[in-house]
Amino acid sequence: MATTSTKRPDSNNTQENLPPWTLQDFEIGKPLGRGKFGKVYLAREKQSKYIIALKVIFKQQLEKYRLHHQLQREIQIQSSLTHPNVLRLFGWFHDEQRIFLMLEYAARGELFKELRKLRCFSEKRAATYIASLAKALAYCHERHVIHRDIKPENLLLDLQGRLKIADFGWSVQSTAKRKTMCGTLDYLAPEMVESKAHDSTVDNWTLGILCYEFLYGFPPFEAETQEDTFRRIVKIDLSFPSTPPVSAEAKDLINRLLVKNSAKRLSLEKILEHPWIVKNADPSGTCREGQ
Repeated sequence: MATTSTKRPDSNNTQENLPPWTLQDFEIGKPLGRGKFGKVYLAREKQSKYIIALKVIFKQQLEKYRLHHQLQREIQIQSSLTHPNVLRLFGWFHDEQRIFLMLEYAARGELFKELRKLRCFSEKRAATYIASLAKALAYCHERHVIHRDIKPENLLLDLQGRLKIADFGWSVQSTAKRKTMCGTLDYLAPEMVESKAHDSTVDNWTLGILCYEFLYGFPPFEAETQEDTFRRIVKIDLSFPSTPPVSAEAKDLINRLLVKNSAKRLSLEKILEHPWIVKNADPSGTCREGQ
């Protein structure tokens, strides 16, 4: 990580030789969240008055867990992506102890909190989120970026309720199949559980998991132990509770995504053409709070 961004978040300013960002360029507001390696704060750039989320990462923690390379890759990938459903990374800077990431501010926070509050989503809301994710992931996959850790905690909502994919810590940019087991237990695809090579279709699998969780309030292969969860994933031990009532079309989409043979999973383009998505998803991609 040899350079820092000098581009203003609210402009197309591409001038060279501007001074690097420093903490003095920002007014720091309330904490927005806390992670393993630091905190996220609301911040305002003093000159432009532009509001961002400032993620503060402690170098000591990066060294302790040997994550310098992972952070470098995350910055490189996320800063290169510009899509309405991908959280923007405008740039970064650092001082002796900390690294600061300048991120787009998503005013309504984590989708996880919204899901826990409501317990489950309506079919219209769930379909809108799945359609937004399919569009964003199609954009990423076209650029050979696999996210590999799509889950409610890594999805944010802006003021209009538009979904934003965040946290590219496990993402990779590659055309070759990968072998690293990464991500979060309940969302792992069978090929990852079985330590086989994987490709971008692991993200398609996760959309099936999320669609189920959005509609029922919990992931489909949840179990008491890690071993039981792994066993259920590999067997595709999938069942649909009787409550809440969920349409046959939604179940059909889930069944077409949670397929062990990764080559047979529904493509992102076909997800957007699926009758359940066509019938229920809001084309604007926005959801009202509490909807």
